[in-house]
Amino acid sequence: MTETVITSEKQKVVLGFDRRFVMIGERINPTGRKLLAEEMARGDYTRVVADALAQVEAGAQMLDVNAGIPLADEPKILADCIKLVQDTVPVPLSIDSSIVEALEAGLAAYKGKPLLNSVTGEEERLERVLPLVKKYNCAVVAISNDETGISEDPNVRFEVAKKIVHRAADFGIPHEDIVVDPLVMPVGALNDAGRQLMHLLRRLQGELKVNTTCGASNFSFGLPNRRGLNSAFLPMMIGAGMTSAIMNPLHLEDIQAILGADVVMGHDPNCMSWIRKFREPQAEGEASGGRRDRGERRRARG
Repeated sequence: MTETVITSEKQKVVLGFDRRFVMIGERINPTGRKLLAEEMARGDYTRVVADALAQVEAGAQMLDVNAGIPLADEPKILADCIKLVQDTVPVPLSIDSSIVEALEAGLAAYKGKPLLNSVTGEEERLERVLPLVKKYNCAVVAISNDETGISEDPNVRFEVAKKIVHRAADFGIPHEDIVVDPLVMPVGALNDAGRQLMHLLRRLQGELKVNTTCGASNFSFGLPNRRGLNSAFLPMMIGAGMTSAIMNPLHLEDIQAILGADVVMGHDPNCMSWIRKFREPQAEGEASGGRRDRGERRRARG
């Protein structure tokens, strides 16, 4: 049993094959969000706070925090955002950047054991990021691409993931702290992307024994009714072994699909998470004694 532990000062999240699927909120990311990027660049984090609160309220167990703004001081902005988000919500965070200096600034600001997003199979990236993972005792997302790019062959992507796991071990980083992103291909461009990913997930779980994550929305890119397609994609990947995803928790269709998959997989003891989310509120007078009160009213009228 492989369990990846991520913590904040107040909460612990565990990724595992027999545990509930972990939803990592994606919305604190200025990529493609012009207004958010402008606000973050000038130190206005009002929208960051609002996005953090909304995602946790919707059910996200973790949040991804990204500050990738061209020509901005990304290390400072990322560190500021991490401090602010940790002051705002209790959930653990994923620290997300392509710039190593920003990753280190985020790690220095973080309280707890975060998920570092990310390392690839590129030699330069391995040599720079893995020492940070060891130094700060964090978990890390291992993305299955290297100097050759992203392969459409799932077996090649498996070998890249295997390389990262082995190189991490050389730095004293256990496989429990490696969360592999096998890379979701857009099904509109690669018709068997879903089937290939299921094959790859089973190998990652069975052979490397690592937890997994992905950018869930990539699967439906370019197609109509993306929410409907994502809500089919997610439970099938959960069935194949995926243990987390970076996604938008504000989409109710996705939440329903994930919580339903947890029930089907037996990962939601007594269906309590499903019940808490979807149980209809009791009408006034329906609490304990409500039926007796109605009976008493009927007798009184008689």
